[in-house]
Amino acid sequence: MQRRVLMAGAAVLVAPRMVRAQRYPVRPVRLVVTWPPGGSADILARQMQAPLSAALGQPVVIDNRSGASGAIGAAEVIRAPADGYTFGMVTSTLVSMALLQRQSYDPVRDVTPILQHSRVANILVVHPSLPVRTVPELIAHARERQGGLSFGSPGIGSAVHISGEMFRLATATNLVHVPYRGGGPALADLVSGSLQLMFGNASSTLPYVRDGSLRAIAVTSAQRVPYLPDVPTIAESGLPGFAIDEWYGCIGPRGMPAATVEQLNAAISAILSAPAERARLLAMGAEVAVGTPEAFGRLITEDMEKIGRVVRDARVTLE
Repeated sequence: MQRRVLMAGAAVLVAPRMVRAQRYPVRPVRLVVTWPPGGSADILARQMQAPLSAALGQPVVIDNRSGASGAIGAAEVIRAPADGYTFGMVTSTLVSMALLQRQSYDPVRDVTPILQHSRVANILVVHPSLPVRTVPELIAHARERQGGLSFGSPGIGSAVHISGEMFRLATATNLVHVPYRGGGPALADLVSGSLQLMFGNASSTLPYVRDGSLRAIAVTSAQRVPYLPDVPTIAESGLPGFAIDEWYGCIGPRGMPAATVEQLNAAISAILSAPAERARLLAMGAEVAVGTPEAFGRLITEDMEKIGRVVRDARVTLE
């Protein structure tokens, strides 16, 4: 009898500890941003930092781990303990750099998708001196021009680069890729006329379109974008099926507890679903694209196939 009483008493003492152990989070959470401070991914992460800290009841600490077009930060997240206290803000280069660098991680096998944060169309822009206003005119001009046309990107494997290679393959045009160390220098050369065109990230390219420094020809997304409603998609400009977006999303290491994933998904979704936040992102050229972890996982898998096909057919390498 006395033994049963002692065991019951021990169970009562252990039960609160079990409850505390199951609660998440009980300490600060680290959000690894795979790009440097000041970039689009960093800005989007910092916009949700304060409201996410409030929703979780613990500080969310941003840790910028940039390099190798996001691959270094992605590896940092994937190597972390799968307890929910480290997760990452990544972009679609998670896929392209894994394909190009033959990373030790697999974006499908080694990642726990949390949610897609947003999507950003790339805008096909040309220097105003180029005598083209439509995709068919651009294709014809590129085929007629000796030496072809040059297009810039923030670097090999970036979404801007992959969009350009996808267009080159689809149109059989002579487009020459010129990689830069970042989108800013590439845009500067395009505005100066040193480059002819670019498939620029909407967030960084929109200001130049709005002030007339660059001419928008089309967008790479499947549908027209609300911030450029009069600019057609590449698909409706004569290339049916052409569609590729740059996306931002949150991932964790493989094996994160399902309850933790659901909690993070719900908290971030609520933040991004607020009308003011949607409007703020739209002003940056980004569209909120929240959904389930499963939907984000399917997107990563689909991009592995789509981007992998472009990398193979265009023979893209880091050399």
